[in-house]
Amino acid sequence: MQRRTFMAATASATTAATARAQSQGDKIRLGVIGCGRRGRSNLRSVLKLTDDIEVVAISEVFKPNLELTLEMVPDARVYPDFRELIAADDIDAVLIATPDHWHAYMSVEACKAGKDVYVEKPISVTVHEGQMMVKAARKYNRVVQVGTQQRSGKHFQEAKDIVQSGRLGSISYVRTWNYSNAYPEGIGVPPDTDPPPDLDWDMWLGPAPERSFNKNRFGVNPYSFAHFRWFWDYAGGMMTDWGIHLLDIVLWAMAEPGPRSICTYGGKYALTDNRETPDTIQATYEFPAFVCTYENRVANAYAGGLPGYGIQFHGTEGTLYVNRRYWEITPEQRRYREPEPRVENRMKAARGEASNATTDDHWRDFIYAVRNRSKPICDIEIGHKSTAMALLGNVSMRSRQRMDWDPVAETTSNKEAQTYLQSEYRPPWKLEL
Repeated sequence: MQRRTFMAATASATTAATARAQSQGDKIRLGVIGCGRRGRSNLRSVLKLTDDIEVVAISEVFKPNLELTLEMVPDARVYPDFRELIAADDIDAVLIATPDHWHAYMSVEACKAGKDVYVEKPISVTVHEGQMMVKAARKYNRVVQVGTQQRSGKHFQEAKDIVQSGRLGSISYVRTWNYSNAYPEGIGVPPDTDPPPDLDWDMWLGPAPERSFNKNRFGVNPYSFAHFRWFWDYAGGMMTDWGIHLLDIVLWAMAEPGPRSICTYGGKYALTDNRETPDTIQATYEFPAFVCTYENRVANAYAGGLPGYGIQFHGTEGTLYVNRRYWEITPEQRRYREPEPRVENRMKAARGEASNATTDDHWRDFIYAVRNRSKPICDIEIGHKSTAMALLGNVSMRSRQRMDWDPVAETTSNKEAQTYLQSEYRPPWKLEL
């Protein structure tokens, strides 16, 4: 209670300091919370923009990550407790690049303390958390950018414009996928142990349930992104880790707030590791005028001649494929039998290449929004809608229901599914406005 009172008392002073920095054109003073692989990747983009933004503080519970980050920003102040960083009155904005289960709490607290926020995707592990993040951003008038950086990719913007131009004709089916092969061991089956001495395991867990330390639950790995993604307490598997990137572009291009029903099948069928999330999953989303699917398999990487991930918009006049390297249009060949056999192509094949560093430009967009008090290209409400779509795929699978969904009211009549839309925080953590 004393800490909460202290943070509330500093919020008005922080807001005033932020306003002064913006009005005077000073550098935006950034605090970084979470200095793992993705946090440092964001930091590399930030360090290219030193005319506009300065990293003044960092907070990290794992000493090796902290040391790597201090090599990048040796003058940054170190806060062992992120709450003190959020409360500091000489910080204008925060980057939150922690494991997913921390995103909502930290974002809400940062908004309450008068900070603008750049938060990595997925923004939450439940739909309720995302709703609270949107409310906090609006209540405290904060700029919140979600790290779905593909929206800042020029060729993704071109792909979105192609879909909305009508050139593809009537689009009735959209397909998204991630394929790989980690058979059979996956991430392995390490035993529970004591946490390493250079990790604050209790703080790492935070609002998640109390668990014994396991190398995979913590998941830091020099050869891949951390494995916490494959445990329900902290994340949602590939559906929320990668699927959100693809589904976000679908919602954007098709100009939809979300699906009206979801049906997902999946499970752990092939891998022998200790992950909890599926190694095979297929989610089907119904919209008023089209169907969208997301597929992920971790034990077979065959993609029919295409890359192992991507999006296809299937229209009556052609199909648009897009990934992080390029977009490509394949025209439909419509065959006619009467009055004489012929094949007609109404559009031309076309291709566009990626032409900009999307994370760099996503940060430039955030800086512009902070300076001008405008909504960024992936405002928190947009990120919430995309995160919710991915989360609902998991909700349908875990509740074993084809569930209805009202994308505006964000409600469902499916009782079993409702139990997965919100979770209890471990005391003393509370998500509140």
